[in-house]
Amino acid sequence: MSKKAKILVVGQAPGRRVHESGIPFDDPSGDRLRRWMGVDKTVFYNPDQINIVPMGFCYPGTGASGDLPPRPECASQWRSQVMAQMQNVELTLVIGRYAIDWHLGKQQGRNLTETVRNWRSYWPDQVVLPHPSPRNNMWFKRNDWFEAELVPAVQGRISALLPL
Repeated sequence: MSKKAKILVVGQAPGRRVHESGIPFDDPSGDRLRRWMGVDKTVFYNPDQINIVPMGFCYPGTGASGDLPPRPECASQWRSQVMAQMQNVELTLVIGRYAIDWHLGKQQGRNLTETVRNWRSYWPDQVVLPHPSPRNNMWFKRNDWFEAELVPAVQGRISALLPL
């Protein structure tokens, strides 16, 4: 984590593959996220440019329909202190249900689609993204406006914040 970074990526918790590698978003979800952001791995993993802070730091295990949610006691114990260290952040990418619940609270819509579709109401400081997991491919097919409308806006905002 760096106090210099202007962009914060807030995810959920490491999945099994990321837990094994120790590198956040070191999986197909990360490939998709970096594409949405318009950055390569060098930029994405440079903490002076982008901070990556999940809702939980440990792999929560596997449940019946995928990974379990982040352990609830994790964020409540350390999140506020960590967030207070990042005073230069100008854009927070809020990714997935648990991050949305923490960062938006009652400001979110009735469901993920409504919350993401209303991205302009959080802009330019925050943008809500669905989790980039391949498990969400059906959501992306049903919501083609996401890649056509929101992804270019995110790329433009990130490009304006990152040094050349």
